[in-house]
Amino acid sequence: MDRECHYALVSQHLNKFTPKFQRQLLEEAETYRAIFERPAEDFPEPFHPLLENLREQYQQGSWRPALDLIEQRTEACGATIIPITSTDYPDQLRQIVGAPRLLYLRGNIENLHLPQIAMVGSRRMTRGGADNARAWSQYLAAGGFVITSGLAHGVDGAAHHGALDVQGKTIAVMATGIDAIYPRAHLKLAEQIIDQGGTLITEFEPTTKPLATHFPSRNRIISGLSLGVLVVEAALRSGSLITARYALEQDREVFAIPGSIHNPQSRGCHHLIKQGAHLVEQAAEIVEQLKGALSGLALDSLPSDLQTPSLAVTVPQPQLEADELRLLSRLGFEPADMDSLVADGSFSVAELSRLLVALEIKGLIESQNGLYQRLK
Repeated sequence: MDRECHYALVSQHLNKFTPKFQRQLLEEAETYRAIFERPAEDFPEPFHPLLENLREQYQQGSWRPALDLIEQRTEACGATIIPITSTDYPDQLRQIVGAPRLLYLRGNIENLHLPQIAMVGSRRMTRGGADNARAWSQYLAAGGFVITSGLAHGVDGAAHHGALDVQGKTIAVMATGIDAIYPRAHLKLAEQIIDQGGTLITEFEPTTKPLATHFPSRNRIISGLSLGVLVVEAALRSGSLITARYALEQDREVFAIPGSIHNPQSRGCHHLIKQGAHLVEQAAEIVEQLKGALSGLALDSLPSDLQTPSLAVTVPQPQLEADELRLLSRLGFEPADMDSLVADGSFSVAELSRLLVALEIKGLIESQNGLYQRLK
């Protein structure tokens, strides 16, 4: 560990050396090493008492046990520590208010400096939300964007998988220590991200558990790293809306995919659109909106056989039976219950149940809470 990283770590374990004081001193010193090694006379006199206190704490060494544990755990999982003073620290994130003083990283550090799109949404996503998250992630990742998300269940996981599907890059921002994957069900996904050239990052020290207060902090990093945030699907009280709020505060673009007015997982997106978020129906619209910030991105690298994901209706698969086609034509993109589907007498309850199951297996409809909705 170099001296700059050493002093940056120590600084997080000294009494009364708050992020505010760190920011003020770094404006004068530029590096953590200078705070501890440069003569105090080089600093304005109001800083002298603070410098004296910090250097006295450093000599006392009460920080050593904490640093020893951090070094052991980061080394054990192959992680890197990046202080905000390092050239490896992403400029996009450094610009935000309250940028983390340190980042812990596993995987490809270069991804931090590439154009990123954040993709967030509900943990309890619908089938349509899952399809959109994966398809839009594939398109954007194939075009050169790094897909940044939070490694959570639902839309986050689908977004990471979409990027990996096309051999693209993805960054997972964690709400735990770098040595603690959460949720545990995504342990394999996290390793796949690293194996395929992606990145795991967090601001939290090793061994940190997934406390509820950590997720909003993680969300500000997701938006801070990115040029824009795409909300795929979200309820009104979703954490994704927190990410979108951070994005607006950080002067990032916010995009939202609309959905059914009957789908509670779309109401958060509709709320954002009412507040001024860009309503998007095709992934290409995001690229168009951000083109001013993407002069160095190889947009021509999109594979010719990769179709732009959209919300347009597609033709049902031709291998459907006649009864399946007839039912599918009656089903709209709004949820319908069983009673309304049997009302005209076209199908008996038994026939309808069989056909609905068949269409759901073929991925053409989904059911939630007794309601059936067409997907394609």
